[in-house]
Formats: sequence, structure tokens, C-alpha cells
Amino acid sequence: MNEYTKNVLIAAGLSMLVIAGWDFFYAFPKLDQQQKEAQLAQQQRPTAAQQTKPAAQHAADQAAPAAQQARPQQAFIAKPAPKTREAALAESKRVSIDTPSISGSIALKGGRIDDVSLKNYHETVDPKSPIIVLLSPEGAPQPYYAESGFLASDKDSAPPLLPTSETLWSADSESLAVDRPVTLSFDNGQGLVFKRKISVDDKYMFSVADSVENHGQSAVTVYPYLRVSRIGALQSAGYAALHEGFVGVLGEAGLQELKFEKIEKEPHGAKSFEATGGWLGFTEKYWAAVLVPQQDRTLVARFSASGAGTNKAYQADTVEAPLTIAPGASGSVASRVFAGAKVVDTLDVYEGQGIKLFDRLIDWGWFYFLTRPMFRIIDSLFHVLGNFGLAILAVTVLVKIAFLPLANKSYLAVAKMKEIQPKIAALKEKYGSDKQAMSREQMELFRREKVNPAGGCLPALLQIPVFFSLYKVLVITIEMRHAPFYGWIKDLSAPDPTNIFNLFGLIPFDPTHIPVFGSFLWLGVWPLIMGVSMWAQMKMNPEPTDEIQKMAFAWMPVIFTFSLGSFASGLVIYWTWNNVLSVTQQWIIMKRAGVKFELWDNMKKTFTFKKAA
Repeated sequence: MNEYTKNVLIAAGLSMLVIAGWDFFYAFPKLDQQQKEAQLAQQQRPTAAQQTKPAAQHAADQAAPAAQQARPQQAFIAKPAPKTREAALAESKRVSIDTPSISGSIALKGGRIDDVSLKNYHETVDPKSPIIVLLSPEGAPQPYYAESGFLASDKDSAPPLLPTSETLWSADSESLAVDRPVTLSFDNGQGLVFKRKISVDDKYMFSVADSVENHGQSAVTVYPYLRVSRIGALQSAGYAALHEGFVGVLGEAGLQELKFEKIEKEPHGAKSFEATGGWLGFTEKYWAAVLVPQQDRTLVARFSASGAGTNKAYQADTVEAPLTIAPGASGSVASRVFAGAKVVDTLDVYEGQGIKLFDRLIDWGWFYFLTRPMFRIIDSLFHVLGNFGLAILAVTVLVKIAFLPLANKSYLAVAKMKEIQPKIAALKEKYGSDKQAMSREQMELFRREKVNPAGGCLPALLQIPVFFSLYKVLVITIEMRHAPFYGWIKDLSAPDPTNIFNLFGLIPFDPTHIPVFGSFLWLGVWPLIMGVSMWAQMKMNPEPTDEIQKMAFAWMPVIFTFSLGSFASGLVIYWTWNNVLSVTQQWIIMKRAGVKFELWDNMKKTFTFKKAA
């Protein structure tokens, strides 16, 4: 076992064990718990008396922006929950939404954007499966909606009648489409006329312009607000390397990625930020619902949580600096609501429209500087080759070429280490148990022979970020979702669907459902191929003389095979192809260096049984 291979395996092995341990002890149990909570929420919704008020409705005790006045109140009226989403949709007259990317409707009761489905994405790889439902109205099994409007100050002795979630708006059109906006209107009968103009682009961005016309005799002060609310458990993807929950970019605080559990533990279940512009909302693996206030207005943004069990409520909201409208005048504020798929190119377009760091809606991770370019390379290769699997194979070759100078030095260092092995053995025999003298003479030998014993470390360390960047790309980018390869691989972002433990589908049971260790029984064809390629790579070098080390490295391919079994198949294909290229590369370099290529001899020894004496 040469130093380079040993360093690669140790470094990558520790990384794999950390990820596998996290998934086994945290991610998988948490995902199971969330799925059980979601099923329970669908089976038994709370009654009106039990239903928890959404967190954002508790606005009275929060600080107002700029002037630091009390956050205005808005009443919330609890009501019985219909049993189905269809029943909840039928409770209000609606303006239909139909664009190339989304379908759904806007409720005239409350004027909410609360019904959005994504036309171009299905729940499974089957194109006949249901399309993704993102937003649902209040009263549905898992409400998830966005709204905007104005609030009155709780210090106002005679607050005006403002629209609430129960207000019935009128619309100037029955449908909303690209280049065909709709305007909602409400006259409070006290001299104030509210209008809400909603438009939508061909992707996932709604533009909302809220205005107030003051036909009364006195000035009116109102606070513009935005909120996106959800009730019920988040359908988490269960990946340790993926953020799901609250997200936003808010003033000096910058990028905020906060788990639901963290906000629940905050004082009063809320965390606030002062900012100018920015954006905030909820993110999942592939989807998001985000508020984008007017970028030049000061505001207080807040993440909040309330409730318990299956009826937990979460909300991201903003309250902006007050608008004072004189008699005969009008005031307005513009905002946007993103509700859709986190497509990289689409987010880049919105960022170009002035939404700062909007591409961070995708969790690129600590290695953003590496993960983002990795995606661009794979995506560009995909457009040339027509298949993301082929793009992954091609980018592996490019990475190998990039690391070729370092790899050459590493393998040459290994060759020199092999040449001086007899001299090291002689030193061990000469100095015996005198470790200090042995170390001193060995270092002198390395200096004299110009050998760097750590020559194989640098390539190994540099490849770890590359591995994780590819792992992140496969996990987080929707472009990889349901992307097929060849044969039985229909989704490169999902694990290999075959499993040796049910004879690749011949036995009708799922071994991954076995308690405790079932998550490690996900072992398909590609993980097995990967294990064989790793075993072959290790057989290229002489076996370690130390029996413990020999046993450890003999089991390494087995450990990796099981650890990578539940990983995205695209990542396993990359790792397999990388092993094949490494074997080829090492063979070429060692042949040029005049070092014996021991793969075939070592493989023969593995399958040769010694005769008993």
C-alpha cells in the first residue's frame, strides 16, 4: 500500500464515516419522525378550538421598523379545518393562475397567494405521477401561503378598517397569466380604497403592488407587511449536508440559514433583524417560498415559530417603515414573492434584477467557490453530451488532468520510497527498539535520497473538497433531479434502486426497512462495482506487513461499498470511474518510473490458497 493511496483512503474514509454516522444517528431518525408527523397531520387535523394561531399573527409584541413603535396588530380568526385540500380551495372564490411554469389560484378571501403547483416537476420519475404542489390554503392538511397588506398602529386611538385574512376582495379578471396581471380591490367604506395589483413572469416570481387611496378627511398611517406562513412538519429530504428551513439575506446580518428547531428555542420563539431590502422565507431541497420586499425600504424582518407537535406553525415576515397618506393622496409599496423551483439560471436572472445573493437560496455550502463552478462545468458538459451521467464522467477526467502534475510527483515519491525500503529495513534491524535513533537516521536517509515521505498527502487533501463539491451538486441542484443515466439508473440524484439483499428485486421486500441497521442494507449494482474498483486499486501495491494494518485495509473496500450504497448514484458512478482512472494513471506513471506493477500478482495471491504444510 503506497503512501498516496493510504492517505486518500484514510481521508476519504473518515469523511464517509462522518457522513454515514450523521445520517444513521441523526438524519435518518429525524426524517422518519418528520414523515410520521406529516402522516399524523394528514389523518387528524385539529379542531377550531385546538388550531394554533400562525406564528406571524402574533405581531402586537414586536418592534416596528425605523421608528421603533409597537408592531401593529392584525386579528386572526381560527376556523375548522376541511379534510382535504380541495375542500379548503373551495372555501373562497379564486383567480386562476396559468403560466408555462405554474398553475394554481389566488384566494379572493384574504387576497392570498395560497395555491401554487409546479407544472414541470413531478413527484417521481414517472411523467404520469402528480405534479409538485408547493403552496396550499389555510385549512388544507399542510397550509403554506404568502400574503401582503397594511397594518395599523396599536397606538392609533381610532384605527382604520384594514383588509384582513377574512376580507373579500373583488377582481378585475378571473385569471392571472404572463403579461396579463390582475388587480384586487377593497373599499372599507370609511374613505380608504385598497388595491393589490398582482403580476407573474414565466417562471416563479409574483410581483405585488399594494396601494391605498385616501378619500377621507384626515391623514392615515399604515405599516406595509409581508408574510409567508406554513403549518405542519416540513417534508425534509434528510441530508446532513443540506439546509432546509428559514433562509434569507438581511442587511448587515447577511445570509441567514436557520433550522426550525433553532427558532423554536429562541426567546418568545422569534428572531428579528433590521435591514433595508433583502429577502427571506423558507427553503427545501428543491423548492422555496420567499418574500422580496422593496429593496430601498427599511424594515424589521422576523423568523418565528409557535405551536407544538403536528400543529407547529412557522413564519417569515417583514414590517416596513410607516406610510402616511394625506387626504386626497395615495401611497403604495411594491414587493415580490418567489414560489417555485430553485433552478440555478432562474435565480441568477432574479439576482441580476437587484435581489442580492439570491443564488444563495441554493445551499452551496462552505465550498461555494468550488461547488458553484463544479455545477457550471457539469451543466456545460451536459449541454454538449446530452446526459448528466456522461457529464460526470467527463468532469472526472478533467479533475484528473488538473491534478496530473501533483499525482505524477506523488507516484514518483512512492516509487522512490519503494527503492529505499531495503535501507529502511536495515535501519530497523540496526537500531532495534531505539525509536529516537531510528527516527533520526530515517530522516537523514530521506534527506540524502531526496525522498518526501509526505509526498502523497497533498493530492489526497486537495481531492476531498472536489469530492464534497460534487456531492453537494448532486444533492442540492434541481437540474440533477430525475436526471437519467443508462440502464436501471433513472435518477442520478437518488441511490441505485437495485439491491443485492432482495436479489435485485426478485424477492418482494425492502431490506432498508429493517430496524436499526436497515439503512446500511442499501447495496445496488453500482456500489458493488465501485467496491470492486476500489479493491483493485488497493491491490496495485504490496500488502502491508503489519497484520492489523493489513486487515484494516482489506476491509476498507467493504466499508466504502456499504457506506456509499445509499448515496446518490451519480456520486457512486463518479467514485467508480475515478478509481478506474487512478489505476490506469498509476500504472502508466509507475511503468515509466521502472517500478513493478503488482496488481495482477496481488490479485492472484488473493485467490490462491496455500497448501497445508
